[in-house]
Amino acid sequence: MGYQQELKRNFRAVEIFGIAFSIMGLMPSIASTLSFSLPAGPAGMVWSWFVASGCIFVVGLAMADLGSAYPTSGALLVMASNGAIQPSSRIIYAVFLACVLSHGVLASTSSKFMGRLLYLFIFLNVALILATLVALAVGRAGQRNGALFIFAEVDNLTAWPTGWAFMLAWLSPIWTIGSFDACVYMSEEASNAAKAVPMGILSSIGMCWGLGFIIVIVLAHCISPDIESILHSRFGQPMAQIYYDALGKQGALGFTAFLFVVQYFMGLSICVAASRQVWAFSRDGALPFSRLIRPVSKRFGHVPVRAIWACVLVASVFGLLSLVAPAAASAVFSLCIAGDNLAWCIPILARAVWGRAKFAPGPFYTGRRCSVPIAWAAVAFLLFGIVLAMFPPGGPAPAREDMNYCVVVNAAVWGGASLYYFLDARKWFRGPGGALAAAEEEEDGEAIEGEAAGYIVPSGEVEKGRRAGTNISQGDGVS
Repeated sequence: MGYQQELKRNFRAVEIFGIAFSIMGLMPSIASTLSFSLPAGPAGMVWSWFVASGCIFVVGLAMADLGSAYPTSGALLVMASNGAIQPSSRIIYAVFLACVLSHGVLASTSSKFMGRLLYLFIFLNVALILATLVALAVGRAGQRNGALFIFAEVDNLTAWPTGWAFMLAWLSPIWTIGSFDACVYMSEEASNAAKAVPMGILSSIGMCWGLGFIIVIVLAHCISPDIESILHSRFGQPMAQIYYDALGKQGALGFTAFLFVVQYFMGLSICVAASRQVWAFSRDGALPFSRLIRPVSKRFGHVPVRAIWACVLVASVFGLLSLVAPAAASAVFSLCIAGDNLAWCIPILARAVWGRAKFAPGPFYTGRRCSVPIAWAAVAFLLFGIVLAMFPPGGPAPAREDMNYCVVVNAAVWGGASLYYFLDARKWFRGPGGALAAAEEEEDGEAIEGEAAGYIVPSGEVEKGRRAGTNISQGDGVS
């Protein structure tokens, strides 16, 4: 694609899978999004997971086609004190800031070390899932719910119609499985990226689809039938209440601490993946201060250290919104769904509409007959997901503090970016492949210097050497 290799290809296929699976953090993510799924009742939680995950897998297929062809780059404290301590927003931000800063330090280590660490992330995620399933089943022995409750008990604890409450429950798997694109961001550090990237995408989605379905079934099997009391737990976290009911205070504290550890490593994986995306954009000059962010540190093993700390800085600033109001912070974090969906939708749509004749499949390909219908199905689901993310979860006419400000933030970001492009950036932004143009300019400079030194490097030889991975200097040419 006209880019020079700058990052080391130290990540194996299983490590590419690990980065996405770690970011998804299946058990902590399900725990964090129960407020979306439980209002639809146990059956709504179970079937919304299954159906929405299947739709996400279709998106994954469309992304795998592209990734193969173009592989470029709360409650813990409250429970322990029996409710006597309620952490302030300042304490919450301080904990957040400490996590983010430590993520920056760890992410700045060599990619080889990070690749090995991903095996630990995978192990911890799977261990937490298995431990939770066993502990809940044993702890709620004699109080478990039957199959009719699990698969047929539909509820509606929102002010929306029951059908739409079920659709809003889709936000739980959409939030949870929405990080498979991390495989694409890491592609320039993957060995055999054209195969490793699609395999990472589909295996991470598939595993979360299957394991997540088992988890929500077990949760419905072991949960208290009084769903409303779970949602409005005094611990402020439904999963903490589920642990407490099954295991008591000490057991719940242990599992909540385990959740925190896994969530911490989720954050580290997000920092790594986000830094690669920021670096890729800065390479094309698409971000403010791109020249400052772009350099890759050879001292740290060809790691984009400046991009890592740019992510840390931005995250630290956005986190300050939690000091203003929870709704303000939630509005920014809601960009995760709507922003990702738009980012995936654009290349998939472009490939289906304008790129049919130009598209050159990679080693993974869903086939000439299937790839375009899959792309259209993915686009439809992604657009629906954007709309879904804009709705207030509780119902129409929400109070000011319960409003979903996602639509406001997204309009500002998308509108501001579009305005910036049309007023200024379109005059100078070259788009993807800017590194190729820079290489051509450098090539011209080398030829001129070569002539001045008495050597002539044929114009094609420099580029040929770059593509072959060699470094041709003026002295390597013919006189």
